[in-house]
Amino acid sequence: MNMAGKTVSATPSSGGVSETGSLMLRRGADMPYTLPDTHIAVLKASDIVGTYEEVWPRLREREGNGNMPRTFLWVMGPSRTGDIEQTIQLGAHGPRRLHIVLVDDTKENS
Repeated sequence: MNMAGKTVSATPSSGGVSETGSLMLRRGADMPYTLPDTHIAVLKASDIVGTYEEVWPRLREREGNGNMPRTFLWVMGPSRTGDIEQTIQLGAHGPRRLHIVLVDDTKENS
């Protein structure tokens, strides 16, 4: 999927890490390396874990042996950098705006 020229994208998230507030996005033909200015990530509540170390075993179980993608994108909020003339710039290395749609897939609500 080519995101060039797009202003909004919506993708599923492979996991969320509460320790850092990070989203893990699975890289593949349907998932770009870069994200447009506004990104909407859909995350199931059951895919949120406490630490980075907890994500990997769950993904290996879900993806199966030999089916893990080569890369994942870690999104940790809107992109910010101060590299350009020491002025904070938004969106230099990722989305300017990040929205998360949290899907409650717990047993009580199934």
